[in-house]
Amino acid sequence: MTTITRTPGGESGTMAARLKEKYDSEIREAVGKKLGCSNIHATPKLDKIVINMGVGSATQDKKDLADASDAMGWIAGQKPVITKARKSIANFRLREGQAIGCKVTLRGDRMYEFMDRLFTLVLPRVRDFRGVSSKAFDGNGNYSLGLNEYLVFPELNPDKFTRTQGMNIVFVTTAEDNEGGRELLRMFGMPFKEDAAKKV
Repeated sequence: MTTITRTPGGESGTMAARLKEKYDSEIREAVGKKLGCSNIHATPKLDKIVINMGVGSATQDKKDLADASDAMGWIAGQKPVITKARKSIANFRLREGQAIGCKVTLRGDRMYEFMDRLFTLVLPRVRDFRGVSSKAFDGNGNYSLGLNEYLVFPELNPDKFTRTQGMNIVFVTTAEDNEGGRELLRMFGMPFKEDAAKKV
């Protein structure tokens, strides 16, 4: 069994991607049967996870964006890229090309490790959490999840990160429709509200 070594925005060491092993040994076959896939290579899989933070206050204080980027590095174990405004909006004092957010794209073991932590450690820490909506799909099997507060991630020191900052997490799958994406994420352990209600 290998161990996880994570640094803020730096290199990650080898890690035991439990969910990757579970996909190869259990989930792929189970999802394929559920969806009636005749070819195992046509079975949906998770392609990448994109984490995005929009920091509107960065137009007034650049430190807010620096803090958000630092926090994302701790959360993802990977250095984020800065996102910039595509056009100017006078009402928001926004200029084209101005830095207004940050994002990371996770693939491979790092992607599976993040998803594992999100499902088992982070979401249960959300106040009054009763599951996530099963309807936030885009029609092509990709799922978007919004978090209002990044301090639900235990990696962050609340004494250092004092601002309230939300994020959007997108699970990009190879599924052709919402049904395939939903079944895949359910098998991985995504806590959908419907499934939580059945357990009560």
